[in-house]
Amino acid sequence: MSADLSNITILGGGLLGGSLALKLATLDPPPHVRLWARRKDTANDARALGIRGATCDLAAAVEGANLLVLAVPVGSMAALVAQALDAGLPAGCLVTDVGSVKRAPHQSIPPVLAGRGIAFIGSHPMAGSERVGIAAADARLFEGSACLLTNDEHAPAAQAEALERFWQSVGCRTTWLNATAHDALVARISHLPHIMAASAARICLLDPAHGCFGGGGLRDTTRVASGNPDMWAEILIENREALLGPLRETLADLGEILAHLENAGQEPVRQWLATSKEQRDLLKPNC
Repeated sequence: MSADLSNITILGGGLLGGSLALKLATLDPPPHVRLWARRKDTANDARALGIRGATCDLAAAVEGANLLVLAVPVGSMAALVAQALDAGLPAGCLVTDVGSVKRAPHQSIPPVLAGRGIAFIGSHPMAGSERVGIAAADARLFEGSACLLTNDEHAPAAQAEALERFWQSVGCRTTWLNATAHDALVARISHLPHIMAASAARICLLDPAHGCFGGGGLRDTTRVASGNPDMWAEILIENREALLGPLRETLADLGEILAHLENAGQEPVRQWLATSKEQRDLLKPNC
């Protein structure tokens, strides 16, 4: 861990915030970490997992912080940053987040920080689970995951480099994008797949009792549909502009296979499937 980000505050006691706190505790040497949660029960559960710095006291959580990680829904980030400032977030602290969209936080957070000597750089570790809450926290969650970083406000290079080292220290592979490019990318590779899994669950499991006859393909295809509907509704609405194009492409592609089936054209169906196989076979883990 780089010494310039050695006093870390995580705001949000869910899966990502809890997993990050657990992972940071395994580093050598470990940074000083505090995990803030709104609810006392969550803080207690975090301490039971071994996160000694868990607290509901925002002032205690942000005292002396040189990195603040927002692990809360994107829509609540700006208001929480304002509360953190009122609670004593020090000048010179770097603020980042773990949100699934980036244009929204880049629009809402920098105005709150204006004139405070505090920079914001976006982070999106592509790690998660259909499970939620502090009970699902796992120190291994970030290992081998991509982390997409956005610096649209051009924070100092030294802070950008320190943040990149921070994410690499917990096991992530880092890439820099601007916020618009980030949202377009994740719309296609993350948010659209969630919609497809949800649709498959709605159609394939119209009678949930039939699921017991399904194999691994059914479970794998629908797994992420078990994600938190409130969280995913917010993500899809926040990134709706970037999602509309890929979703229309999907509808057109489904229309193509529908037409082939209606026409009983086995060769066109084979070609349609062969294209999907070729593209899926090019996918490599940890590329």
